[in-house]
Amino acid sequence: MLPIILGSCWGTKHLKDGEKLLLRQSISAPRSIDSEELKGLYVQRPNRKFLGIAAPLVEIYYIGYNSYNEDSMRARMLRKDSIFEERIRKAKTEKRKNNLAIRQQKTKDRFADKLTNGNTVMQWGEPVSVFDSTNVTNTVERFSKYLFSKGYFTNKVTAKISQVRSSKREKKNRFLQKLVQVSYKLEPGQPYIIDSMFYSIQDTAILSLVNKNQKWNHLKKGDPYDQDNLTKERERLDLLMKNNGYYDFSRQYIEYWPDTSYLKPGRRVMIMIEIKDPAKRGYHKQFKIDTVNFNTDAGVNKVDMVRTGRTYRDIRYTYYEDNYNLKILSQRVFLKPGELYSRTKTLDTQRQLANLDAFKFVNINFDTTGGRFIANIFTSPLARYEWTNEAGVSVTQGYPGPFYNMTFKKRNIFNGLETFDLSGRIGFEGVAPATSDEDFYKSIEAGVNASFTFPQFVWPFRERVRFRHAQFNPKTKFTAGYAYTRRPEYTRTAWSLNGTYSWNNKRTRLYTFTPVNLSVIDTANLSAGFRDLLAEQENLGNFSLKNSFRPSFVNSMIFAITWNHKNYGNLERNSAYMRAQLESGGTIWNIFNGDFITDKYSLEYFQFLRLSLDMRRINIVGRHSVVAYRFNGGLAYAYGKNKSLPYEKFFFAGGSNSIRAWRPRRLGPGSFKPPISTDPSNDGLYDYSIEKPADILMEASLEVRQKLFGFVNGAIFVDAGNVWTFEPRSTLAEEGSAGNSQFRLDSFFKEIAVGTGFGLRFDFTFLILRFDVGIKVWDPARAEGERFVLDKVKFFGPFSTNKEPVIYNVGIGYPF
Repeated sequence: MLPIILGSCWGTKHLKDGEKLLLRQSISAPRSIDSEELKGLYVQRPNRKFLGIAAPLVEIYYIGYNSYNEDSMRARMLRKDSIFEERIRKAKTEKRKNNLAIRQQKTKDRFADKLTNGNTVMQWGEPVSVFDSTNVTNTVERFSKYLFSKGYFTNKVTAKISQVRSSKREKKNRFLQKLVQVSYKLEPGQPYIIDSMFYSIQDTAILSLVNKNQKWNHLKKGDPYDQDNLTKERERLDLLMKNNGYYDFSRQYIEYWPDTSYLKPGRRVMIMIEIKDPAKRGYHKQFKIDTVNFNTDAGVNKVDMVRTGRTYRDIRYTYYEDNYNLKILSQRVFLKPGELYSRTKTLDTQRQLANLDAFKFVNINFDTTGGRFIANIFTSPLARYEWTNEAGVSVTQGYPGPFYNMTFKKRNIFNGLETFDLSGRIGFEGVAPATSDEDFYKSIEAGVNASFTFPQFVWPFRERVRFRHAQFNPKTKFTAGYAYTRRPEYTRTAWSLNGTYSWNNKRTRLYTFTPVNLSVIDTANLSAGFRDLLAEQENLGNFSLKNSFRPSFVNSMIFAITWNHKNYGNLERNSAYMRAQLESGGTIWNIFNGDFITDKYSLEYFQFLRLSLDMRRINIVGRHSVVAYRFNGGLAYAYGKNKSLPYEKFFFAGGSNSIRAWRPRRLGPGSFKPPISTDPSNDGLYDYSIEKPADILMEASLEVRQKLFGFVNGAIFVDAGNVWTFEPRSTLAEEGSAGNSQFRLDSFFKEIAVGTGFGLRFDFTFLILRFDVGIKVWDPARAEGERFVLDKVKFFGPFSTNKEPVIYNVGIGYPF
């Protein structure tokens, strides 16, 4: 029976007579060899298996295969093509013909893909992996070449092909005879070490340039020989030449000659780097820019109009209409007449002009005719006015609800490449009540924001300083906003105003500084039941909850650094992301007395320091697998008279982007116990209706993501963390009967909550819909000795005080 079941799971039933299934492959190599990198060199791969048992993608493939007919597909393609041809013939305008021709080509491409790779269902799956001994030979050759490229010149790679057997009595089992496994053994030997290197360069100017820039050489004496470093060094030299005027230099001029023959025995290699001269000219020419031309409206045709132009800072601008501030444009052009050609400056110019959000495209080329070297910059303007509308369904802590967003943008509003944005939003959502037993009620959220973005620092800098700063992509943004929330329990409004400077000194590092961040928050129409709830929380020590619903004036200064290493989130190589932010609230009240805010305007004001750190990393571990890590931490300290933070500045744990086994913002603080539930059959032991604000946050997550089929990906995860307060939550906490909310070095690690779970991600290209199931493993709110609750998990009600309900999370995008 077992062979029959496994045959169905692994797909052996799809094998033809004489064929065998490649079940698994393994690599035996020293630790110094990257086995994961070697796995990418397999010529043939076994079918992917779920939990190491079943290969569902094989069955999915053959479901599609059984309904696939190539002749029928080809006939459909021809019919569609003829329909498009007829519609194009009848089209009355050239624009209509072009649109139909584009749609026709897309349809052809879609059918061509299906003719090559099968229908959609087949592409979701994969055919059974039929063993081929030729692939083993080719894999051995690839492994050997890989080792050779890493300096293991005397390596030996062998492969052992064996039939899968579970016992001697099953040698004749037909099912097992169809299964093959391959074991690769790598004996690399000792690596060769770079003993010495020298250059063979006839052009003395280039030789001098190379010698002056040896500091960044990727080939160092004493390092193991590695062809990857040779490639990196070739790229470095190529960029060095092109940044010093050698416009027509090519990597083809650079050759490497490793040699081990002249050295004494000892596994050493000498490397000669040769830079050849061009065959026709006989030397490498340096190009100096004669003229810089800038066409600001390329691709625009104006009937009965002729382009005019003028020169500003040695750049010749041409245009139909003088719409742009040439001072701003000139700040973003780093190509200057009289200077040597530089590839880096060319790319920086192209990138900085694109960052202005004013042009559809930016193209730079160089004209070498007539013995001159002319830089030509072409840009095509974006539409000055832009409207966007968005409608959808939002899913947060409550029930799904519709929303509508509208955005208006006007570019170049003051002819200085400024941008004006006006956006509005209104949404409805079903929210679980905090003061009644109703199922849910409607919440209305609305808001409007207006912002001006300037492509420079709005500050009285001298023009020389502005030109120097332009390479850092400086921006200044002023924003004013109004937010409105109406629930049966209260109505809340917030006015805000802030100004932010941003810049980046490298493409991977972004800095933002917000010297002005003001908001006035007012909560009105508090229901009697909600007032009672706030009073009850105050008696329990949750003073911040009551403060957050008082009229408040909040001002702060914020500085943040964002570091994005290797484009975080890409699926081709390992990447990382980090964001650190420091906020000082009420800083101005350290100089001026803020009591008049309270006395005259009856507003609470706050003084606080807040630090947060978010670190993430993604490791690619296979063609379809990644491991993602995250650490998120924060610290907030209030030192004002009210000893409180604004509610929005507290830290929270729990939710679809945090500890997923707890409801949003309901974990902690520490081991402090929530109220006992009045309805254990629906809610479990504790009542999590109230959010848990705190001063300190620590949380970490690990998630393994695996492509399942088509646009469906799976994930398993582990989350751990909690929040704490600086001071005990109440006098009961000191006695221990209500648990501990205070952060203590000698015990905080015992209060770290742990959750695990699994989920699905539906990748629709334009968005990723996420569904996660969070399961509690360690609950610090329970009594010591009872905190391990994984054995109490229950997926569906009714629950009890001894059963922990799982938490179902729905979200957009990845959790981190």
